[in-house]
Amino acid sequence: MRSTQVIGRMAADLPRGPRAGPLGAPAFGARPAPGSAPPERDVDDDPDAVDDDPYAVDDDPYAVDDDPYAVDDDVVGAVNRELERLLAAGLARCRDQDPVFAEDIAERIARFTVQGGRRIRSRLVWWALRACGGGGTGRAGAGLRMAAALELIQTCALVHDDLMDAAPLRRGAPSLHADVTHQYAGAAPGPAARQLGASAAVLAGDLALVWADDAVAGLLLDGRLPPHTAHRLHEVWRGMRTEMVAGQYLDVQGQATAALSPTRALRAARLKSAHYTVERPLHFGAVLAGADTDTTRALRLAGRRAGLAFQLRDDLDDLFADPRTTGKPTGGDVRQGKPTYLLAVAHALAGRAGDRAALDLLEHAVGRTDLTGAELDGLRARLVAVGARDLVQAKIARLARQSLRHLDAADLEPYAATQLRRLLAETTGTPPEAPAPPGQQPAPPPAGPDKAPPTGPEQEGAR
Repeated sequence: MRSTQVIGRMAADLPRGPRAGPLGAPAFGARPAPGSAPPERDVDDDPDAVDDDPYAVDDDPYAVDDDPYAVDDDVVGAVNRELERLLAAGLARCRDQDPVFAEDIAERIARFTVQGGRRIRSRLVWWALRACGGGGTGRAGAGLRMAAALELIQTCALVHDDLMDAAPLRRGAPSLHADVTHQYAGAAPGPAARQLGASAAVLAGDLALVWADDAVAGLLLDGRLPPHTAHRLHEVWRGMRTEMVAGQYLDVQGQATAALSPTRALRAARLKSAHYTVERPLHFGAVLAGADTDTTRALRLAGRRAGLAFQLRDDLDDLFADPRTTGKPTGGDVRQGKPTYLLAVAHALAGRAGDRAALDLLEHAVGRTDLTGAELDGLRARLVAVGARDLVQAKIARLARQSLRHLDAADLEPYAATQLRRLLAETTGTPPEAPAPPGQQPAPPPAGPDKAPPTGPEQEGAR
């Protein structure tokens, strides 16, 4: 079953409320009829009435999709079913707390998580687990739980990112803060409604992170994983969360200070996106499978390079891709003044060539929220003319080749390794290469057109 069919089935099977929910979708889960009071529960008299176990989902957390071969046939569907269970439990707890909180915050987060995304991180966790020989009894369910937790932390990152960028759209629909602002526009003055939308986005992202942490805590505490595996999993999870926060701060700090440095842009891209999008999902799969140190290291190196290529591709797409494909307005990074690698490289190349017109255009355009379509077209043309687009495209291709060479160096199960190759190629947006024959070293990448300017980004990107 394909992902769109699975998501459609999940939406169809969920109980409906009496009115459409935000983001143009039916409300997630049942609610009281209009005008009726919510059911009374005096939880203050019973401190255990809300939830006996905050990590419990049902009697057997791995009861669904614990057959690895069945999951192989439809990884996205299996992850979506695990998400459905986790979200149902989280929503039940939120409705016990307050129906308005549940409707405005929890349901939005549940619906956003269910309805969007390609499940790249989930698929990477699964195929890394399988490629390292995992997926036996208990490990398949653990892999799905880990994958679902990553989808929730992705929701947290996107909701917060949209707020910090003042982005009006996500996946072709209103972003969460914009949607809440619109909902309350008639009930509160404009500034108050906008502040409520911003506050709601902060809290919604926090709730998604809480649910992600709850999922991982349940996985670590239920006693099914060997203690050393649980310990390693926890260490990777802790490190990933801190990386994400550090990368996001570098992003907004660079935006505020207009720091256009290729080296800094790559560091922020690795921390903000590359690690948690590709490297850490592969790392989680390897840890769950009990992979040895060399195999784990090879997967991490493959993921680090593919993850960086993923972010550089995203930078290019912001300016050069069709917004109907990306689901976001064109030029959002430029208008917000984001110090992307693409813009930093353009600045370095223009400076090296003494191209004063290009430098003036970059200074004029980057950070201008009122940038017109014609001005954006002019910036695109200048980025092409100075060679920035070609250089970034070449770097993406080189990183993709490096990623696959690291993958080929690992001792992996052949069928799952093939799936990983395809997935890494999808992530980087480059065609997959045929793996090198056993014992034969792949040819080195060609020198020349993809060499970066002497400002440090090559050394930074190769770490």
